[in-house]
Amino acid sequence: MDTMRDRFAPVLSRLLDEDPRVALVLAEIGAAAFTETRARHPDRVINVGIREQLLVGAGAGLALTGMRPVVHTFASFLVERPFEQVKLDLGHQDLGAVLVSAAASFDWPSGGFTHMSPGDVALLDTLDGWTVHVPGHPDEAETLLRHAVAAGDDKVYVRLSVQPNAEALPVDGSRVLTLREGHSGVVIAVGPMLDAVLDATAGLDVTVLYATTVRPFDTAALRRATEAAGTDVVLVEPYLAGTSTAVVNDALSDVPHRVLGLGVGRRELRKYGEIDEHITTHGLDARTLRERIQGFVAAEHVSSVRT
Repeated sequence: MDTMRDRFAPVLSRLLDEDPRVALVLAEIGAAAFTETRARHPDRVINVGIREQLLVGAGAGLALTGMRPVVHTFASFLVERPFEQVKLDLGHQDLGAVLVSAAASFDWPSGGFTHMSPGDVALLDTLDGWTVHVPGHPDEAETLLRHAVAAGDDKVYVRLSVQPNAEALPVDGSRVLTLREGHSGVVIAVGPMLDAVLDATAGLDVTVLYATTVRPFDTAALRRATEAAGTDVVLVEPYLAGTSTAVVNDALSDVPHRVLGLGVGRRELRKYGEIDEHITTHGLDARTLRERIQGFVAAEHVSSVRT
C-alpha cells in the first residue's frame, strides 16, 4: 500500500493540471516529488527553501491574489514553527489556504523531537475557523485533499500519517461514521486509530464512531450515538491526548456525561525507537486501549449498581 504522503504528490499534481487557481508552496521538503509538475506549472509550484515562516506567508500572498494555495511540509514546520504567520497572515487577514502536513505525531522517530508534532491540532484549536481532516487511509487522504482544495476559500488542515488502517471508508469531509452499535458507551476513533480501536473493542457492548473530520466535529452524530449507548465517551486520537474533550463536553453539556481522552502523552520520549514502540509507550496499542476502555465503561456500571 502506498502511504498518504505518497498519494499527495500525484493527486496534487492532477489538481494543478485541472484547476488554474491551485498553487503549491513548498519549503524544500517534498520538492523532489513535484519536479515534473513544476516544469509544467513553474508559476504555481513554488519552493521557498528552508524558510517555514515564508512558506506560510507566501501562501497567504497567493491567496490575496485569488489563488487557492496548498502549503506542505512536516507538521512541526507547518503549524508550530510558523504559528505566528498561520495566526496573522491567514487568520487575521481572513485568507484561506490548505495546509497539508506529514510526519504526524511521531511518524519519523529518528528525526527526533524537532520532527514530531503531537500538539498541532490542539494549537490550531486556539484559532478560529479551521477545518481539520485526519484521514486514516491513502484513499481517504485523496478524498479529503480534493474536498479541501475545492472548499472555496476556507482554512483547512489535512494531517497525513504513515500509519494507515487496513481499509478505506467512505468519508465525505463532514460526517462521522457509525461502525458498531452498543449500549455501554461510545468510543470515537480518529483517523489512523481506527484499526486499533476496532481490535480493542471486539466483543464489547459499545458504539464505535469513526471521525476523519474533527473540526468542525459532527456533534449531531455523537448526540445520536449517546441516546442509545449512554453518555460515557472515549476519544482515541492520534495526537495530544484530550485534544477534543472540550468539543465532546460542549456537545453534551445539557446531559450528565463522562469523557476519557486517550492519545499521545505530554511526556517527551527521549529515545528514537520505532513507531510501534511509541504507540505502545503512549498506550495506543490495542491491548492497552482495551484495558482503559473496558475499565472506564465498567467503572460507570459499578457506580450505577452501588447507587
